[in-house]
Amino acid sequence: MPQTIAVLDFGSQLTQVIARRIRESQVYSKIYHFSTPAAQLRADGVAGIILSGGPQSVYSKQAPHPDRAIFELGVPVLGICYGVQLMGHFLGGTVAHSKAREYGHGHLSITKKSPLFTGLPKKLRVWNSHGDKLTKLPPGFRAVGTTDNSPFAAIEDPKRHFHGIQFHPEVFHTERGVDMIRNFLLGVCGVKQEWTTKDFIAHSVEKIRAQVGKGRVLLGLSGGVDSSVAAALLHKAIGKQLTCVFVDNGLLRKGERAAVEKLYGDHFKIDLRVADASKLFLRRLKGVTEPEQKRKIIGRTFVEVFEKSLKSIKGSAEFLAQGTLYPDVIESVSIQGNPASLIKTHHNVGGLPERMKLKLVEPLRELFKDEVRRVGEALGLPKEVVWRQPFPGPGLGVRVMGDITEAKLEILRNADHVLQEEMMASGHYWKVWQSFCVFLPVKTVGVFGDERTYDYVIAMRIVESTDAMTADWAKLPHEVLQKISSRITNEVRGVGRVVYDVSSKPPATIEWE
Repeated sequence: MPQTIAVLDFGSQLTQVIARRIRESQVYSKIYHFSTPAAQLRADGVAGIILSGGPQSVYSKQAPHPDRAIFELGVPVLGICYGVQLMGHFLGGTVAHSKAREYGHGHLSITKKSPLFTGLPKKLRVWNSHGDKLTKLPPGFRAVGTTDNSPFAAIEDPKRHFHGIQFHPEVFHTERGVDMIRNFLLGVCGVKQEWTTKDFIAHSVEKIRAQVGKGRVLLGLSGGVDSSVAAALLHKAIGKQLTCVFVDNGLLRKGERAAVEKLYGDHFKIDLRVADASKLFLRRLKGVTEPEQKRKIIGRTFVEVFEKSLKSIKGSAEFLAQGTLYPDVIESVSIQGNPASLIKTHHNVGGLPERMKLKLVEPLRELFKDEVRRVGEALGLPKEVVWRQPFPGPGLGVRVMGDITEAKLEILRNADHVLQEEMMASGHYWKVWQSFCVFLPVKTVGVFGDERTYDYVIAMRIVESTDAMTADWAKLPHEVLQKISSRITNEVRGVGRVVYDVSSKPPATIEWE
């Protein structure tokens, strides 16, 4: 395993961004709860510690405080925003409320030579977000950078390799912020850049083989990015010991089942079992219009079908594989919560590991989404799979408004197929977060040729986002929208009108249900 940089999370919304910036420098990072004992960090062999920002004041009754012993581990420490205030507070300095709260862009002047700023200009634009600031340095520290509002915007203790900055280097708004983080990793901590896609795959193959031995592994394959990459990685590691189960719930997009069978069965030669349960799903969904009820029915039925499929597979299986990612493993910190409650295992198939007495294999649990995509590319998965847009677990079931019928699904499937074709042809598919069609149970009057029509409405939803927490509707060229609309109304029988959703998130959600 490569050397680890520990990121202690004090409740900042940017903690995962810090971890990602470290990994982008090809160094392995791991997020820890703020109260993690120093003994645990020592046992894990961390090569450096970063203290994240956070919303609290160090003097607040609810303020999250780390184990004081982390400053005695003998490893470099970097405090960011709240993190530098903690260092000051714990090590003998003074923190006070700032008269002028700094939020947004500021200007950093580097006043002394520091390994944190090696190779950087003396003046940099940085991003601030704090109400407190250091007013007195702890013994052994010196100021190496200032802003308009703080003479101690960047500080260091060169003997102990402690560094602190009052701004956020992890955000793109901070000029050369990534270089500052890299300087801390390579110049201060002295770690090697060993966290590469190639190294991860090699390490994972070894780890999977050691865990599984000669046992059999089952994987629920959805055709999405995470399960697809997990399948390819597991197949590389254990070959014929892997069996994948694909459930056709009747709510798939056009050609999806055939594409999965061709890629995994024919190309990768994976043992793929397809469970066709489309009639069962549609029968149970008949007449159901409430979105949450739809989701529950689809979820329960999926577990039932998946479990039945696994039991029908000859030979005993010991392991169930899942495409759990790192953001699934580490929840955003709830400062009041117990550290143990912050670690969760996402059972993507509804508790099956316990019910079937299977051991979990989660080969992607150390990765962020962008890292998963790079692994997928390295394993030879096609671009269409690796860079596929998010698709909801309940499938088209939550994109048909109102009750679900085969006829409505067919209209939606064909309309969405046209949309995807044109998005790819124009190159916009790869530039947006999500693009899809929604079936509206509304009929409107139209004219087709010389005849009056009375057909359904299709809504197009195309959004730009980086993490799905917020999203904005995509401002596509009018000619692209016009072509998609024209093709849908001309080629998809039953559609008389196409509308474009121009709602942002918030207040709207990305999906309609």
